[in-house]
Formats: sequence, C-alpha cells, structure tokens
Amino acid sequence: MTDQAVDVSGRAAVRDTGRTDGQFFGRQRELKSLRADIERAGLDTMAGRKGKRPRVLLIAGRPGSGRTSLADELARGLTDGYPDGVLRARLTLPGGERVPTGDTARELLGALALVAPPGEDEDELAERVREALSVRRLLLLLDDAADADQVDPLLPDAADCLVVATATGPLTGVPDVRPCTLGGLDTGAGVELLGRFTGKVRITCDPRSAEALVEECGGQPAALVLVGGWLAARPKESVADVAKQLRELPGDDSWLPRETAAAPPAAGAGEDAEEPGEVRRAVPVEQPSAPRPLVRAFRFVYESLPAPAARILRFLALAPAGLADAHTASALAGCSVSAAQSTLDDFVALGLLRQFGPQYEVPGALAPLLRALMEDRDRPAEIQLARARMLERTVRLLQSCRAVTESEGSPARKRLAGLPRSLRFPNAPAAAEWLRTRGTALLASARVAVEDGDLDTLARRLVAALVRALIAHRGAEDAAAELYGLHQLVLSVAERRDLPREKAAALLNLADLDARTGRTQEALTRYRAALEAGRAANDLFAISRAMESVGGAYQELGDWQRASDWYGRALAQRQNRGELTDEARLYGRLGTVLTYAGRYGEALRNWRAAAAGHRRLGDLAGQARVLSEAARVQEYAGRPEESLRTCREAVEWARQASDVRLQAALEIRLADTLDRLGDPAAARLHRGSAERLLVDPASAYEIRSESAKD
Repeated sequence: MTDQAVDVSGRAAVRDTGRTDGQFFGRQRELKSLRADIERAGLDTMAGRKGKRPRVLLIAGRPGSGRTSLADELARGLTDGYPDGVLRARLTLPGGERVPTGDTARELLGALALVAPPGEDEDELAERVREALSVRRLLLLLDDAADADQVDPLLPDAADCLVVATATGPLTGVPDVRPCTLGGLDTGAGVELLGRFTGKVRITCDPRSAEALVEECGGQPAALVLVGGWLAARPKESVADVAKQLRELPGDDSWLPRETAAAPPAAGAGEDAEEPGEVRRAVPVEQPSAPRPLVRAFRFVYESLPAPAARILRFLALAPAGLADAHTASALAGCSVSAAQSTLDDFVALGLLRQFGPQYEVPGALAPLLRALMEDRDRPAEIQLARARMLERTVRLLQSCRAVTESEGSPARKRLAGLPRSLRFPNAPAAAEWLRTRGTALLASARVAVEDGDLDTLARRLVAALVRALIAHRGAEDAAAELYGLHQLVLSVAERRDLPREKAAALLNLADLDARTGRTQEALTRYRAALEAGRAANDLFAISRAMESVGGAYQELGDWQRASDWYGRALAQRQNRGELTDEARLYGRLGTVLTYAGRYGEALRNWRAAAAGHRRLGDLAGQARVLSEAARVQEYAGRPEESLRTCREAVEWARQASDVRLQAALEIRLADTLDRLGDPAAARLHRGSAERLLVDPASAYEIRSESAKD
C-alpha cells in the first residue's frame, strides 16, 4: 500500500486533538516530505542571510481531503522540537465565513494566557501576537486559511517558530511558503478506511466491490467516511450494492447545489486525479467548493434519511459557527430535546457531524451543501421561523443561566422555577460550564442575529441576555473583550433602527471600556456622541451620565477647566432632578479638579458642599472621607491649623460611622499633619491609636480618639 492517510476521529468526541488512538494511518510520504521541508534551506539562507521569519508549511487540498488531520498528525510528531507547545486557530467557519484577524489574534492570546484590552483593532492585536510568538518556540497551526491576508499578519519576526497552514488554494503573498497538495487516497488506503466501518469480513468477501466503491468516492476521505458510516449502520447491506447505487446516481448537476455544480474536480480529488499517493510540489489551484465525489456520497446518505431527520440536518445550516447542541437542533426543527439528541447522535455515526462533549459541529466540507439544500427544499418563511425559534430558545437559556446565580427567593429564581426542566440548570457551576462551552456559538449567534436585520427585537433581547449572563458568571473585567463586541452589536442595531436611547446606552458602555483601557480620546468622542443621542431621546439619565463622563475624560487628559465646566453641567442636571447621592459625588469631583487646578478656595467650597450632601443622606463614612479631602486642600492652601481641625472632625465622623479602617487611616493622616506642625508627641499618640484600631478592630468601639483629650 502506498503512503496515504486519513483521520476518521471526526466521529469521536475528541475535537481538540483531532484523533482517537490508532485511527490515523498512512500518509507517511507526505509526513516525511513535510518534515524535510522544515530543515530545507530557505530563500534567505541561500542568499547568505539569516532567516527573520518562521518557516511556513502549507497543506493544501479540497474540502474533505483530510488536510486538517494531516496537519494535526504532523504537529503531534514535532512537539518535542517545540517546547512551548502547539497553538491552533481556525481561520474559516464551517459556513465559509472568514474569521476576522482580530478575533483570531484574541483567541491565540487567550490560549497563551495573555489578556488583550477590549476594543483594540486588528493591527494592534496582531502585533501583540507577533510579540508573544517572537519570544517562544512553538508550532502555530492555522487551519483552513482563505488567503495569505489571514496568515501573514500573525507571523512573528523570529525564526524559532514553525507555522503549518491548511488551505484550499495557494497562499500567494506569504514569502518562502512550502506547499504540499493532497490528492485522494489510493485504492488500498481507501479500502482500509472502509474496513474501519464495515469490519474486515465484508471487505474480504468482496474486495473488488470495495475497490469499486473507493473509486466511486474518488478516494476522498470525507466521502468514504459518509459511505462507511452508512454501511456500519446497515450491517446487512453489501458493499457491492452500495457501489452500484452510487454508480447509478444521475450524472448531471441537477441535484448539486449551485456553488458546487459547476466546479471541476481538483487534481488528485476526483475522476481525473493524478496517480494516488503522489506528493505534488506545484501550488494548488483554488477551489472553494466541495468536490463532486463528496457531493455524490452526501446525496446518497442524505436521501436515505427519514424526512424528519433530513429536515433537522438541513436546518443545522443555521447553527451559529456550525456549532449545535440538542437544544439548538430541537428549536430549529420544532421537536423535543430528546428526539433532537437521538438524531444528532445518529448523524455522528453516519459521519454527518462531529461531536465533542455536549456539542456537535457541522464539517466545513458539508456546511455549504446543507445550506444549499435548505434554501432549495424549505420555504423562506420556514427558515425564518426556525431561526426565530433558535434565538428565542437561546434567550431563555441565557436568562436561566443568569438567574441561577441569584439568591434563593429572588424574583429571578422564582421565574426560573416556572421554566421547563430542560431549560433549567441544576446549579451555578453547571450554568457557568454551559456558558463556557457554548461561548463561541453564543457570540456567533448574536452576530448572525444582528447581521440578519429581520429579527432585531430578538437580536436585542439575545445580546442583553448574553451581557447579563457573562457579567453574572465572569464579571465585567474578565468578560470585557466579549462585552465590547456585544455593545458594538447593540450600537449597530440602534443606528439601523434609529433608537437613540439604545444608541446612547451602547456608546456609554463602549466609552467606559475605552476609558478603562487608556483610550481616553476615543472615549471622549463616544461620550460626546452619547450626549447627542441622549438629547435626541430626551433621556435625562443618559444626558447627565454623559456630561459627567465627558468631564471625567477631560480630567484624565489634564484639562482641568473643561473638566470642571462639564462637571458643573452634570451637577446642575442632578440638582434639577433632586438626586442627592449623585449631587454629593459631583461636588467631590469638582473639588478634585479644582484642587488640581490650584483653585483652592473654590475646591474647598465644593468639598464642604459634598460633606453637607453626605450628611443629609446619613452617610457618615462618606462625610468623613470628604472632610479628609477638604483638610488636604486647606493644607495645600497654607492653612494648617484649619486643616488640623477639619481632619479631627473627619476622625470623629468615621468613629461614629463605626468604620474602623477609615478611622485608622484618618488617625495616620492627622498624625502626619501634627508632625508638619511640629507636635511629634501628639502625632505619636494618634499613630498608636491607629495601630490599636488595626490590630484589634473588635475593641475599636471602646477606643476614644486621643484628639478628644487635647
């Protein structure tokens, strides 16, 4: 048997490794050639220069040719030479959509345990990836690249890494790439693959028919997996009958989807293939569509399905990012969860889906076929209804996911108890695990819903539920990158539907994330846009919030005059609405910027006003903190005696508030002030009081400030 290979582990629940033990075989010639290419001199070396970029190996082949399995096997054999491990990323979704470079870069950084600030553009994220890879020695596997523009930005300026890319066509634009084009399996390898499904007896009884079946499948691994799965599910069917049925399928293109009907078979992939097993060094011709033998095998298996199962399979073309679970299939088809689960398992056995954990993935080679069938066999209204059911089910699951984190007896938990059992999570850890494993599909679902444009109400509900679930389980800081993208989706819907209130909210959320990551100028622009949107909606809360945030941005930029002006406008808004808490906070923010500006008299008046506001609210600890800041301003203004009295007043309010830590901090500040006034003895008394407060907080209520005795 010549050296050929295929990985049939797509039928097993092991997506991260791409195989199950003992199921990869052959392709030794290709593996040997690829390994030799790693050591072969590149263009820089032949020119007498040291290579500045990593070697790039390209495994090219049509969908279903086993290119990803070969790349995984190559990576497994090279792990010893790359101590920092193997880093993987998928560059094209099963539906054929390109993964943006920014998303890929963020995924790679996450795999390296590196955090990228939310909102960074593609160039910044790609630069972070290149910097991270330049100090590591690892193997980067980029699966299903659409073109060189997806690969080149991620290549580091260092030669210690190795990049293995899979693609349908050439990567023109990547320098010194080494392409290896895969053809179909030879007859012996194809027969061995069939034997993995049918057992050796059925092959041994009729080897000629097995060889004919391999020939009808064009040696395509994916086609053989489909036919082999069908035979495994029907142990009484003969291999000869299947070969005959495939041969008798109509030879015209009437059944084929439009995007595959006119595509000629690629070299090594169909009837006109070169000698099987040959490793060609020519750059492959780009062929984005499925090869004809695969389409024929898919048709054979599809037409054997019962009508309900065939309908479920077609609607899986709507699964976001090609990922589904029993709930997704149930909602799409309008059947029970248990029926959907059983059908999905049957699809895995037939090679129509891959399974990993509770999720199922539509193979990229089959996704365009499913979509074409769905658009041909199902009415647009039915497709839209299926999509709406899927989104509604996702919204309810996300609401349940968030509700389980709340305390018993809360309104959310009471509503949760009224949901069907299949929509409830047993506990918060189970909900968090579901959110983690379904994260990619959930984010893709939100993007697809927004891009669709016809289900904006559902899309808005979905995004809102996903935001709340992420914050409940991961916190705003940890989920900042995902939240940034979701707020952008809300903004796009609000602009499309002319919803100024939602637009203002989305802009404020995005600007907050920009400000948190140091992009103050970008945040300022968005805060101003939020102010305009709030005015258009007559949303007084958004107007006040935007004004205060504009002031905060100017404060961060060091423009004290503009900061105080905008804080003053926000303060007037809060005063008109009688919002005492916000009013007290804004007086404090005004006091801060006026202090920075050196306008101590105005700053002191605002700090005193803030203290009065906290006193009216009954917030004794807040009053103590504000008075402490007022004492600081008095000291800056050269009025140490007044500063000392104000600081003692702050200590007393902290004591009455029973805030031990605050009282101790103020005692230390009071001691520092006394030192500057030349009274070290009194300063020591206050420091001792602070130490006793911190060492024994339980006795704090019995401690009386030494300042009261002075």
